[in-house]
Amino acid sequence: MESVQIKEYMNHYPVTFTEDMSVEEASLRFLKTKQIGGPVIDKSHRLIGFLSESDVLAKMIESIYYNEQVANVGDIMVKNAKTAKPYESIIELGQQMLKTTHKVYPVVDDDGNLLGSVCRNDVLMAIDKHMRSHFKKTA
Repeated sequence: MESVQIKEYMNHYPVTFTEDMSVEEASLRFLKTKQIGGPVIDKSHRLIGFLSESDVLAKMIESIYYNEQVANVGDIMVKNAKTAKPYESIIELGQQMLKTTHKVYPVVDDDGNLLGSVCRNDVLMAIDKHMRSHFKKTA
């Protein structure tokens, strides 16, 4: 199970954002995709940050309060996002997830180019698939 790599379960089409995108547009992308976080990328598809649903929610509430757009994605994104590599162990990532509040990790290559994302549900799916196949063999 330790040898199961992130690339086998990652989302190859995560919701993405640009730093000049309005928070309202980012909110709409979250609503359409039902994802809870996503990478912020530049024009070259390199990772420059991460945006969570809770970041957007906080700014949207502020927008309602002041009745105006208050920020762009670049203003509220996490600039030093935690990342994963496609060749890393999905179990080790799951163990790391248990120690933090991060639920989604951008998956990047060694040059920082975005390849996809991986979330807690992906880790659960990998473990579940392994357990089911293991139990079928022993039954």
